[in-house]
Amino acid sequence: MTTIIAAPEQPPSGRTGARAAGRRGDPQRSGRLAAILLSPTFIVLALVVGYPILAALRESLYRRGQGLDADGFVVQGDQFVGLSNYLDIFSGPSSSVFWGALWNTSFFTVTTVAVETVLGVCMALIMHWAFRGRALVRASVLVPWAIPTAVSALLWRWVFQADGVANAMIGRQVLWTTEGVQAKFAVIIADTWKTAPFVGLLVLAGLQMIPRDVHEAARVDGAGAWHQFWRITLPLVKPVLLVAVLFRLLDVLRMFDLPFVLIGAQKESVQTLSMLAYDEASNLRYGAAAAYSTILFLYVAVVAYAFVKLLGADVIGEMRQGRAANARRARPRLPFRKGVTS
Repeated sequence: MTTIIAAPEQPPSGRTGARAAGRRGDPQRSGRLAAILLSPTFIVLALVVGYPILAALRESLYRRGQGLDADGFVVQGDQFVGLSNYLDIFSGPSSSVFWGALWNTSFFTVTTVAVETVLGVCMALIMHWAFRGRALVRASVLVPWAIPTAVSALLWRWVFQADGVANAMIGRQVLWTTEGVQAKFAVIIADTWKTAPFVGLLVLAGLQMIPRDVHEAARVDGAGAWHQFWRITLPLVKPVLLVAVLFRLLDVLRMFDLPFVLIGAQKESVQTLSMLAYDEASNLRYGAAAAYSTILFLYVAVVAYAFVKLLGADVIGEMRQGRAANARRARPRLPFRKGVTS
């Protein structure tokens, strides 16, 4: 009868044991080495990200101007006002302007991202097909995305003027660049035209990673084109699609240059939070501008966090699972030898 006997592992001795211990690594030593290697990145991030955020938070608690103190003397310069700038934004005389800008920002975000996602997926499916001239189609799709936003806004301003191409096509005189719902539609059309190719290119990269065998097997099993798209293609490109949607959400929430150039400044129909902060800073009201910027920053952070959590991306859980898997892989395995016993 043949049995498997586990030979006891001999502890390494001398220089060999030291090398083995060095290969396994000390967690504290590895942590210190990682901190040293990442310290330049942390310093740069603290300078270009951390300091501006803290400076904006501090500026939002002050108000620049000229006033009178309790004794009637003139006071100039920055004055600490606490949360007065935020209270004025939410419930002050200009609160209606803020709520309108918040609504415009949210409306543009939901509408443009939804339209761009649908069009981007359709463009990716078309570009993924094998047909003559596919390279030309892919190159032409890149053109709107490569054009600077300000230049594309000027282009669409020429399209939407009173005697422009848009009115000639619909046969009506619509004042697209004035106050009203038509201004919102003009911004949505221009933004969709420019950034839908971005979603399409990312989805196309995900489509090219899907093996052909998967679709061939589904076709052999009798799955139609719609079932293949809904059950196979869409789930497999979901990670790439979600990244594209997240990038677009963060980008549209900070929209400024397109409505500013296309429609104009101080147009309540298309005014966003970024435009409102710019307008306050242009009038030397830096405290209010910093308060608007802080609110916009928190809004973007909350939307991004909610988007990730609603999609089930538990980053901490995945990190813990990865650590557990690495620990299991790092366990020493006992060498086995074959022995014969009677």
